[in-house]
Amino acid sequence: MTKTYLKFRSRVTVLSCFLIFAWVGLTARLFQIMVIDSAAYREQGFSQSQKNEKLLAVRGNIYDRHDRPLTRNIIHYSLGAHPSKIKNKQSFSELIAKATGREAENYIGKLESKSDFVYLDRNLRRDKVESILGTRIAGLVIERKSRRSYPHSNVAAQIVGFTDVDDEGLVGIEKEFNTLLSGTPGWVVKQVNGEGRSQIKTSFPMMPPVDGANIQLTIDLEYQSILQEELARRVNESNAKGAMGVLMDPQTGAILAMASLPDYDPNRPGASPTENQKNKAITDQFEPGSTYKVVAATAAVATQTVSLFDEFYCEDGQFTVAGKTITDHEKFGLLTFPQIIAHSSNVGTIKIAQELGRNPLYQYSRDFGFGTLTGIRFPGETQGTLRQIKDWSEISLAEVSIGYEVGVTALQMVSAYAAIANGGFLLKPRLVEQILGQNGNVVYAEKPEVIRKVADPEIMATVKDMLVEVVKTGTGSKARIQGWSVAGKTGTAHKFMDGSYSDKYISNFAGFFPAENPQVVGIIILDEPKYGLHWGGYGAAPVFRRVAQRIINMDDSIQYHKPKTKRFNTMIADNQNVAVPTSIPALNTVSPYPAYQDGYTIVPDVRGMSIRKAKQILIAANLRADFTGSGHVVWQSPKPGTKKLPGSICTMGLN
Repeated sequence: MTKTYLKFRSRVTVLSCFLIFAWVGLTARLFQIMVIDSAAYREQGFSQSQKNEKLLAVRGNIYDRHDRPLTRNIIHYSLGAHPSKIKNKQSFSELIAKATGREAENYIGKLESKSDFVYLDRNLRRDKVESILGTRIAGLVIERKSRRSYPHSNVAAQIVGFTDVDDEGLVGIEKEFNTLLSGTPGWVVKQVNGEGRSQIKTSFPMMPPVDGANIQLTIDLEYQSILQEELARRVNESNAKGAMGVLMDPQTGAILAMASLPDYDPNRPGASPTENQKNKAITDQFEPGSTYKVVAATAAVATQTVSLFDEFYCEDGQFTVAGKTITDHEKFGLLTFPQIIAHSSNVGTIKIAQELGRNPLYQYSRDFGFGTLTGIRFPGETQGTLRQIKDWSEISLAEVSIGYEVGVTALQMVSAYAAIANGGFLLKPRLVEQILGQNGNVVYAEKPEVIRKVADPEIMATVKDMLVEVVKTGTGSKARIQGWSVAGKTGTAHKFMDGSYSDKYISNFAGFFPAENPQVVGIIILDEPKYGLHWGGYGAAPVFRRVAQRIINMDDSIQYHKPKTKRFNTMIADNQNVAVPTSIPALNTVSPYPAYQDGYTIVPDVRGMSIRKAKQILIAANLRADFTGSGHVVWQSPKPGTKKLPGSICTMGLN
């Protein structure tokens, strides 16, 4: 060994050992990478050279029953950025601002974010981003998406609802069927180069998106427009706080139109109060007043508790029950059961309810669907209020019979009147006709569904006759349509506010047409109209008439076929010992009064008679009776001895 070697031997040994250990370590690490952890590093390599990109599905659209679109999808663009990749934020912001037409300062603040990604602007039209489409700007991300649009603005807005910026349903049908409308997103694997740019390779896997299903509603766009226009017109005329309306097909339970005011534009939901987005015909309850009297009337007829010929003294408009004085809108004396309904006597209805009792009134309230959910597929439905009998007070029987101490929704009320119109069957209300997948297959459908039978058709026919008389001669005369048979009932109710009944009112009218073959049943409700139009017969009934007339003029499918037989008029039935026929020939009634051989009859003299006796005489003479007031006949028109066609009306004044 040389002196030099001996001098550096220790250093050489240390260095040699270090190199040996380093080589062993590197070999071990290489073995770990190449053999032990090879799968994990292979996966990491793939992930760095490839990326999965989500492919968004196109949201399904919503249509009315005639396939007219209530929604549309508009292509829009969103601008985003990776702040860390942008070197000159000022010039970048100015470039984006020049394209969008906004101030550069709007974007600089967002680019100062510590987040990896930020949105600069969303829901931009193509013309706003045209100048930067196809360009490669470091850090800029351009997303092409579809945005929901509502071509009819406020029309059916509370039914259809709207979506947020991410196309998720927030309200209405958009929310209830969001999953089906959204569809299923797909994905595609893209190759990423060293600069971070991605491109599609046909050899890479992909899963195409499944676009959302399309929904066909039972709503008729023209019916809906008519209803909303007439409600808005009446709100302006009456200075009402708001209004509601529902139109339904009584044979199928299909909702043809449904609206509440004030409403909103789903294209700009933030421009109106959030409260306006509610479909109040389903979510809000109210005390209906006299439109609820059909429950007591149906129960009385069905249980045969009260005869159509029974007369009740209506106390000249005032009646005390459990220490509370109930009043009528007019002073009535002796009225028959049908007259009580026609003239909406509270006193008379309460006396009928007292004959009826609590249990039948409660049971038929339940059978008509009050106090329970209708089952409609729509978010936010309330079941209303109908307390159990054990919770009733001494005055509850009287109050419930005339539409107080109960809370109903517009949908419940129109469903109840539909049961009368269709012969006694309570149907489940329907808003959705069917939902179709992109392949045309039906993925969901709602068929007419009977919830329960309320009463026999003969019973409902009798109640229907009473409702026809309400419109012909009673409080609903302003819903009358020349040449058409309309049935309905008015309602006027004080609003319960701050623990007591106020001097503000709910004015409502529920009815259907044509009465003999009902095709449309509807309800109109005015919230706090001005005094004078607060009466159901003056505030709400004319709206029903306007809506019905416009539908009749517009829709040729609404037909009225005059019946070959004339139903026995329950308004002029008086003798309790006489059976009530369901129909009688129009011209073959035998009259004890002399008739001309050419088919005419002579008007008898009924002056000085009670209304009961006068109507007996007139019906025997093959004439119809119409009267005003109460008591005894003081005048009549036509005058006695006049030659008239059978079926003509004799008008009487009573005092």
